[in-house]
Amino acid sequence: MNLTDKMAYLCGMVDGMELDLTSSKEGKVLGKILDVMQEMTAYIVDLQTQVDELTDTCDLLDQDLGDLEDIVFDEDDDEDDDEYDDYYDEDEDDEVQYETVCPTCKNTIVLSESILDKGEMPCPCCGQKLEFGDVTEADFAEDADETESED
Repeated sequence: MNLTDKMAYLCGMVDGMELDLTSSKEGKVLGKILDVMQEMTAYIVDLQTQVDELTDTCDLLDQDLGDLEDIVFDEDDDEDDDEYDDYYDEDEDDEVQYETVCPTCKNTIVLSESILDKGEMPCPCCGQKLEFGDVTEADFAEDADETESED
C-alpha cells in the first residue's frame, strides 16, 4: 500500500465507525488531524513526483555528459596518440617554444626546438605533414611580423 491508499483506508475506517467529528471535543480534534494528514499526504505525493522527475532528468544529463566527455576527451583514440609521441618529448619544458599556423587547418601549433630539429611532424589537429626544413628563430619573427601587419 502506498501513502495515498493508507490515508484513504484510514478515512474509510473513520466513516465506517460513524464517529461524530462535529459535536464532541475528541471528534473535532480527530477530524482536524485527518484533514492535516490528507493535506500532508497530497503534499508528500506531489514532492515524490517532483523528485522522480528530477531524478530522471539528472540521469539523462549524466548520460549526455558521459557522451560529451567521450567526444571531447576521445578516450577510444589512444592508439592515434602514439604517432605523435615520437614528436613530443615530455622533458622539453625548459626549451624555447615557437608558434606556427598549419596551412591546412589554420590552427596554431606550439613547437619546441627539438621538433624543429627533426624537420617535420604531422599537424596534431588535422594530421597534415608539416615540414620545417632549415628554420631559424628569425623566420618565426618574420612570420609574426607579417601576421601582425595583415591584421
